[in-house]
Amino acid sequence: MTVHGAWERTARGAMLLGADGELRPTIFAEMSALAASTGAINLGQGFPDEDGPPEVLEAARQAISDGINQYPPGIGLPVLRNAIAAHQKRFYGLPVDADHEVLVTAGATEALTATILALTDDGDELVTLEPFYDSYAAIAGLNRLKHVTVPLRGEHFQPDHDELRAAVTDRTRIILINDPHNPTGSILKRETLELIVELAHQHDAIIVTDEVYEHLTFDEPHVPITTLPGAWERTVTISSGGKTFNTTGWKIGWVTGPRDYVEAILAVKQYLTFVNGAPFQPAIAVGLGLPDSYFAGAAAALKAKSELLSAGLEKAGFTVSRPQGGYFVIADAAPLGFTDAEAAARELPHLAGVVAIPLTAFVRPENRGPYASKLRFAFCKRADVLERAAAQLAELRR
Repeated sequence: MTVHGAWERTARGAMLLGADGELRPTIFAEMSALAASTGAINLGQGFPDEDGPPEVLEAARQAISDGINQYPPGIGLPVLRNAIAAHQKRFYGLPVDADHEVLVTAGATEALTATILALTDDGDELVTLEPFYDSYAAIAGLNRLKHVTVPLRGEHFQPDHDELRAAVTDRTRIILINDPHNPTGSILKRETLELIVELAHQHDAIIVTDEVYEHLTFDEPHVPITTLPGAWERTVTISSGGKTFNTTGWKIGWVTGPRDYVEAILAVKQYLTFVNGAPFQPAIAVGLGLPDSYFAGAAAALKAKSELLSAGLEKAGFTVSRPQGGYFVIADAAPLGFTDAEAAARELPHLAGVVAIPLTAFVRPENRGPYASKLRFAFCKRADVLERAAAQLAELRR
């Protein structure tokens, strides 16, 4: 029996459905399975291998003991909504109404899905940067959107402003940015953010910004686009606690933005998960209230890990683009004789006992040329794991 439905658009958008109609697993699933079967160090998927701050973990345990185990309010528990509003004011000077301009979601992925489904319609255009987080393309396919991309160019993975201007038109409904960026670790320059705001006004588009790595920048503080003049009234900001507090499995995310947008997103979100993670919501609220030293320390620790792995990759012979934030470093395998990142990713576990993700997994086939030999490595792991990976990679040059 042939099963037809919206899954086909979703899978095709995410580049998982071949011309032959065969559904392929995600590259993440494939590489994780390869890591398991070979015993290789998995630097493919971006999840930490250390627990988050004790205060946050204990707050979750306490919430369970206190009986916070049933459905929370559809928009999220007040303690977390208030904490999110206080966080936006504390770090960015943004006055956010916790009762009307904050929505708690099942991670940033649900926030993105609900936002795009709520604010677009058939035939609208969604503009993203490329490489792009694969979820963006899947949602675009699900909702019958035209997915328009702007390539990130050069060693520092920045968009060309003329290409950005050409991509955003009166058909654009959403300009979706990810800053700091997954998979490249780049941070958009202020002049690029200002141009995005200008284009959104010029073409009556909505800005959606995915900021899950907001506290994990290395040499400069995160600047939310919504803090720029003229941005707040047409921007939906998305973040989560998973990356900041090493709790990716809790799936506690949120949306902030103008009331009309938040209410529209809630209208869709309530029919996706309805609610989630009751005892984890007050725990993330505790995390958001941690002192500045925690946030600075988390970024500094991750920067040290990025430098450790980057140095190991360079010693192994890769050309490395040093990240400005996030969980990942991009390394070009061309100097080692690899012209195909997918082939390199499949060989690396056997050659060096390390798993990575080909950067081409985040790029449409017709645009893969500049990224053809590049791999993404996750450095959000224990230092001893990264040291071992670096030592094993060094064997590639022998």
